[in-house]
Amino acid sequence: MTPGPFTSTEPDVVVIGGGPAGSTVAALLADKGHDVVLFEKAHHPRFHIGESLLPMNMPLFDRLGVRTEVEAIGIAKHGAEFVSPWHDHTSHFFFGEAMDKSFPYAVHVRRSEFDELLFRHAGKRGARTFEGQRVMGVDMDAGKGADNRALVKIKAEDGTETSWRPRFVIDASGRDTVLSNQFDAKQRNRKHASAALFGHFANAERRPGRYEGNISLFWFDHGWFWYIPLKDGTVSVGAVASPAYFKRRKGTLEEFLMETIALAPKLAARLANATLMEGATTTGNYAYDSKFCRGDRFMMVGDAYAFVDPMFSSGVYLAMNSAFESAAAADFWLKGEMKEAEKAFRRFDKVMKHGPKMFSWFIYRITSPAIRRLFMNPRNIWRMQEALLSILAGDLFRNTPIGPRFWGFKVTYYASCIGILPQAIKTWAWRRRNLKESLETAKT
Repeated sequence: MTPGPFTSTEPDVVVIGGGPAGSTVAALLADKGHDVVLFEKAHHPRFHIGESLLPMNMPLFDRLGVRTEVEAIGIAKHGAEFVSPWHDHTSHFFFGEAMDKSFPYAVHVRRSEFDELLFRHAGKRGARTFEGQRVMGVDMDAGKGADNRALVKIKAEDGTETSWRPRFVIDASGRDTVLSNQFDAKQRNRKHASAALFGHFANAERRPGRYEGNISLFWFDHGWFWYIPLKDGTVSVGAVASPAYFKRRKGTLEEFLMETIALAPKLAARLANATLMEGATTTGNYAYDSKFCRGDRFMMVGDAYAFVDPMFSSGVYLAMNSAFESAAAADFWLKGEMKEAEKAFRRFDKVMKHGPKMFSWFIYRITSPAIRRLFMNPRNIWRMQEALLSILAGDLFRNTPIGPRFWGFKVTYYASCIGILPQAIKTWAWRRRNLKESLETAKT
């Protein structure tokens, strides 16, 4: 615990979850002088998947004051490599070739190190941070008097229970979706379902020179793989496919991961001399969102509001960006500047919906042969490739003119589908079958 200058159990803000979103919003609000209490159910450092960041994370690190520390624990990622079993070549995209050339790289990080760095930073900025403390419930209607405070119940690992009465609650609980579950607002994405199986490998082949830190994405018959080189010399490798595919597993997770890797010969070749470390892990990546992202005296940020798919490494960026937006709105509200607060809340609504929507368009179609063609044979007609790179870099919320070019890319995609109509229909039908089976499985 970091005590900070405050001691009251009636803080200005309670933040649920000490991941990137929660630690960021806690640091920002504490820096504004608010009494912020941040609860994390585990203890840092703790494992988390999602090691790859986006170039637009870098200016957020600048604003937060942690860029130097983040770069020290990461490896530079200048772009992405796409590898297809249906093509003889690989395709490389470099962020420095996006419409705005100012953000040419991101980093890959060990999330245990990265998340702890942000959590400790929140404490240094004045937030009261608690680990091993689980939020058991939030009563937004428990307020008495003019301040109308919520009631947040906490249970420590030793069984000790405490109650807190914040003026405002920010849910950054990630896939625990504390408030969304409590309000019965969580809804499964009916257009997409996936699961992941992953592990870390030692002695895996790495790309030479400036390609070394680039993320590689390998397609295979059932989905795709990520291949993320980390600073310590290991490589994070994960398969993302429909839950229907993972139901086929008969042996151990480790055996099934290696069997799945064998379905992508080009990936298997890079791992020919590698050793799987510490076993394999699986997670259900069922896409979801909430019916709303804010209400009276609360907001949901990052995965606590929505999760789509790890395909384009958007999770940490969208989480941290939402933390900045929520901090701005909450700051106005806490200071009683209601007119400005309402403007900030409306912007928060827009941002929370826009980011997942942009990435979802690609994610829903990533297994289609038409998308593979466009990614494996990119052309910068009307600067469409530059716009695509801007989206992949996370440049979604500024004034970069990607909109018309994104529409041009969509038109090109649909035209390509028409050109290979039988194959496109076959892939669409396969995806629909898998989605239906996955959603039915989720019900049980």
